[in-house]
Amino acid sequence: MLHTSLLPLLLLPWLLPTQAQTCPDWSPIQARAEIHQLQQTLARWDDHYHRQGVSLIADELYDQSRTRLSRLQTCFPSPTKPQNNPLKTAAGPLRHPIPHTGLGKLADEAAVKAWLHGKHDLWVQPKIDGVAATLVYRGGKLVQLISRGDGVHGHDWSRHIPSLGTLNQQLPEPLDLVLQGELFWRLEGHVQANAGSLNARGNVAGLLARKNISAEQGAVVDLFVWAWPLGPADQRERLKGLSALGFAYSEHYSEPLASFADAAKWREHWYRSPLPFASDGVVIRQGKRPDGTRWQARAPYWITAWKYPFAQALAEVRDVRFTIGRTGRITPVLQIKPVQLDDRQVRQVSLGSFQRWQQLDIRPGDQVAISLAGLTIPRLDKVVHRSVQRRDLLVPDPAQYHPLSCWQPEPDCRNQFIARLNWLSSRQGLDMARLGPGTWEKLIDSGHVRRLGDWLDLQDEDLQTVPGLGERSRQQLLHAFDQARRQPFERWLSALGIPASTAIAPSTTWADLLQRDAEQWLTEPGIGRGRSAQLLAFFHSPEVQKVAEQLRRHTIEGF
Repeated sequence: MLHTSLLPLLLLPWLLPTQAQTCPDWSPIQARAEIHQLQQTLARWDDHYHRQGVSLIADELYDQSRTRLSRLQTCFPSPTKPQNNPLKTAAGPLRHPIPHTGLGKLADEAAVKAWLHGKHDLWVQPKIDGVAATLVYRGGKLVQLISRGDGVHGHDWSRHIPSLGTLNQQLPEPLDLVLQGELFWRLEGHVQANAGSLNARGNVAGLLARKNISAEQGAVVDLFVWAWPLGPADQRERLKGLSALGFAYSEHYSEPLASFADAAKWREHWYRSPLPFASDGVVIRQGKRPDGTRWQARAPYWITAWKYPFAQALAEVRDVRFTIGRTGRITPVLQIKPVQLDDRQVRQVSLGSFQRWQQLDIRPGDQVAISLAGLTIPRLDKVVHRSVQRRDLLVPDPAQYHPLSCWQPEPDCRNQFIARLNWLSSRQGLDMARLGPGTWEKLIDSGHVRRLGDWLDLQDEDLQTVPGLGERSRQQLLHAFDQARRQPFERWLSALGIPASTAIAPSTTWADLLQRDAEQWLTEPGIGRGRSAQLLAFFHSPEVQKVAEQLRRHTIEGF
């Protein structure tokens, strides 16, 4: 979480993705209300994290929310200086011997290349997803452990030293030493790209916030040293020195950089390789840096971070659309401002069910967390921020839609009717090649299809009046229509939407099925009372019977 540093660099346009540079079309009143609400939310998250060790939000969602606040404050400047200090409640009573510098973050490849330009003696390390701390050694013994706090003052965690058995409690030499590093939750064989951070940082923060922890609890906490402020001036010497003192992670997970390609290679490697810790990106640093006595609690020029692709992206909802399927099921689909997840750009995400939308009450302007299920399918994880203004939506009434509704493309029925036609032409129906929703819409809009079987009447001269259909497309359609006419009765039943899993014996006709009563349906294998009632309703539906009459006139098999 971006609780460990202030990021003035985030205010620079070249550090922001292109999509984030547009400003909302808000009135001054709404802008003030939205910014105030976001500030309050961030303050609550910060307070819980720094005072209680409780992380209420995923780190990357926090980072994106704070970046959004900075952007909004740039879009709608306030006459008073904005209060954006995430470390407001983090300071403790102990002063660090050397301030923690914090870490700026680069938004994309272009920003990384710009930062690297003209720099030499560069190194890269994984960016460990843990909690920052200062370790103080006196005469070679670990005597003090201080939380990062606000970078200048932190809290005393020294009471936990005896329980943190994995820490190097005694150096091989009787040195006085100050180190800065990341206390992390050890996760053997952890692959960040597959498993995410698993709340590793929150686990460590929560543990160290306690008054006391046991040796068993402390055994899962390990240390990655990323700074020896008063150590050798040369990075390679610092790394070898740390290894000699018993801090081997630093050297093992540090690589020299000669180019941007090297940085990209190691970032990808550590993102997809087993590591003993969660990581959320890479840290790029210059080997030579100022002496620790000159460090200040702000992001310096000689070190930066390039984070991994978002596992969760904060997305703005532009609209909520409701699709109605063939059976009358209503599926809300969020139209979102495009976001990048891994190598995919996501523009919409399905909520799955109308009931879920009702529970969440998502409206345009809300900010939601989006991730990829199985690394491929966009999914909604949660609502992160609600817009102050709750915009009205045109919401369909679930009571109006069911498996036997909408057999014509009336305004409120267009979606379901197109879904019926699409099912009819699909592989589960008549398998009409190259005939999908777009073509059905053209046939509807041209006035040629008003009922499910109207396409059976169409000739080439009719299709010539349909905008957007060329000669080749017309011939393909006529061929598909002709093949569909010859499909067997059982496939036609499926195409019309007969309740699923209904087996029909050979030589059965529509008239035979129409005459069956509930008890006769119950004698069929696998049909119970509920399915029997569905079948009776289907065959006795006036709209279904009108379509069956159309098919009879066209001498379709079984009708």
